[in-house]
Amino acid sequence: MTLAKAYVIIAKEHNNLHLAWELSRKIRSCQLLLSKAAMRGESVTLEEAEPIIKSLSSLIFRAQDAHYDIATTIMTMKSHIQALEERAHAATIQSTVFGQLAAEALPKSLHCLDIKLTADWLKKASIQVLADEKRNSPRLMDNNLYHFCIFSDNVLATSAVVNSTVSNADHPKQLVFHIVTNGVNYGTMQAWFLSNDFKGSTIEVQNVEELSWFNASYAPIVKQLLDPDSRAYFFGGYQDLNVDTKLRNPKHLSLLNHLRFYIPEIYPQLEKVVFLDDDVVVQKDLTPLFSLDLHGNVNGAVETCLEAFHRYYRYLNFSNTIISSKFDPQACGWAFGMNVFDLIAWRKANATARYHYWQEQNADGTLWKLGTLPPGLLTFYGLTEPLDRRWHVLGLGYDLNIDNRLIESAAVIHYNGYMKPWLKLAIGRYKPLWERYVNQSHPYLQDCVTS
Repeated sequence: MTLAKAYVIIAKEHNNLHLAWELSRKIRSCQLLLSKAAMRGESVTLEEAEPIIKSLSSLIFRAQDAHYDIATTIMTMKSHIQALEERAHAATIQSTVFGQLAAEALPKSLHCLDIKLTADWLKKASIQVLADEKRNSPRLMDNNLYHFCIFSDNVLATSAVVNSTVSNADHPKQLVFHIVTNGVNYGTMQAWFLSNDFKGSTIEVQNVEELSWFNASYAPIVKQLLDPDSRAYFFGGYQDLNVDTKLRNPKHLSLLNHLRFYIPEIYPQLEKVVFLDDDVVVQKDLTPLFSLDLHGNVNGAVETCLEAFHRYYRYLNFSNTIISSKFDPQACGWAFGMNVFDLIAWRKANATARYHYWQEQNADGTLWKLGTLPPGLLTFYGLTEPLDRRWHVLGLGYDLNIDNRLIESAAVIHYNGYMKPWLKLAIGRYKPLWERYVNQSHPYLQDCVTS
């Protein structure tokens, strides 16, 4: 068809409009046949293809007999292929942009739930009194218990993480969850977790805006995120097609996304925690993570370098001597989303100061683009203990072909990518694994789904 399309252009240039029309008609017949085969999900049969191929071949021979020289044909085909590549590239970018917009948009049902819970928080004084009573619970600092951190502004996603963790725990009453959210969603989170029971576990909700020490004078990331140029990059109107679209995601402006580097400051009395992203589902008891020997390391994480593109050189700018002189480009990458942090080792290594150093070095964005993984790779370089891959299986937010046996064996499955399980974009075969931990019978959820 590509050759036939080239001859259509050449025929028109030589004013052979009848040949151009015949070629175009046969090309449309080919496209129609391919479209019908795609819709029925089957290959084109020989009986279907043979008459069209024969007639199209005959027309191509006619075009060649018209003495269109090979140089002209090659030049026309090259320009045609280049035009197709440009259109395909533009379509790919457009598809990615639309996918990102869909992923960032809050579904109507979740917005409805947020409104109902915020109203409860504002109207029901009893909930606020209960929050004050639980604020100073000694369980929040008890190192004999199992502590989990979740930093999120999505109440339903956070609830699914907590519910899946306690549902698969051998002793859920020994679990403590430390949730940090933003000021807009603080009341929503408090109302939800104070009004629902999670198998007797302890749940703390904090507002990131009340962490007075987390300011521009202490944290370089706060200063950088307040920079007008940074905000214009995400929320301004200009578009640069040379910039990876996922790097323009405004989540990178969320302080919650960077709060993981300040866990020892937020919880100064704690010795070990498990950090969970809000787009994970827990399928096994996670308490054995707390007894793992990290061999003096700060961060226990699952490595992701089974594929070559998850090594350090893919995330960092090794043309800069600051990076190339200190790090191995072939060093294995690892994943955020389910991490064991030894906070005693963290404080001893002064890992937060490391993070501050690299954030300051990257103020101009030349060492890495955006996100939390690149500075994480630098901060915890030489301080990361590899975990068994079954502790954390990734890709459920973008990969349609994950082996079911791998998913079933996983302690934590991670919906990293745009296709989050609470969105219509979600991959169908993975969505029930998340939905089973959402209380669909809750009256607010029922009202919001049907409204």
